[in-house]
Amino acid sequence: MKEYLRFLKPGFKPFNPLELAKATENIICKVGEEGVERKYTAFYATGVYRGIATGYAVGCCLRCYYCWSEWSRDFPDLYGDYYSPRKVFENLDKAAKKYGVNKLRISGCEPTLCRQHLLELLKYVEDSKYPLFILETNGILFGSDENYVREISKFSKVHVRVSLKAAKPEAFTSRTGALPEFWVLPFKAVEYLYRHGVSFHVAAMTDPRIMPEDERKALIEKLREVDDVIAANLEEELCDPYETTMARMWAYGVDPAEFFSKRVKPWT
Repeated sequence: MKEYLRFLKPGFKPFNPLELAKATENIICKVGEEGVERKYTAFYATGVYRGIATGYAVGCCLRCYYCWSEWSRDFPDLYGDYYSPRKVFENLDKAAKKYGVNKLRISGCEPTLCRQHLLELLKYVEDSKYPLFILETNGILFGSDENYVREISKFSKVHVRVSLKAAKPEAFTSRTGALPEFWVLPFKAVEYLYRHGVSFHVAAMTDPRIMPEDERKALIEKLREVDDVIAANLEEELCDPYETTMARMWAYGVDPAEFFSKRVKPWT
């Protein structure tokens, strides 16, 4: 990529998310004395999943205009420090012990970037006392390479949360900035995870202010093509007015005050 894309603006040129992934990895990954290091901004515990120690990863390969991740998504060169897989595990372990939780997670921007780093980290988790490691992803890299999912399937403690952005090519582009032909990759990720027996569930930004009802139904039907249970357990998300979300909306050309003043009707 000639120029690193920070966030979406009106009239943006759609990008190849796999190219953006590589460009981001050139910033956030480096080879250190103990293997591939990756950038993180913080290690802490939070109340989601009934208490979980979390590593906040830097960098993403999509540019969703409603994203609430911190500014390390847009400016990975300015945020975070490099950590080896061993050091990441030690920091997660320290946070878990401090707050009395027994689950671990990598969250933040896109945790599946820096593939070798993640796989090495999972080896530490596999040999630990912790029963569960939650991996949150947009599914782009998993959907582009079934072998990556096959490698993840070797670890018994991993549960993947796949976040879907759209059920139509043009909607995928308008929300994420990525070229429309890549819209299928997150659904491919779901297929591969199911095929290889990885524990996972699917989430989607089905907020009606963002996704029309007909598209929501199409998304659910596409999940049913894989398995009815996957569709039935869809985690549906609403957009909240985080500072980063509102700033990205404004840059994109959406008035956040007007957007969040709209009442949201329950899903049917």
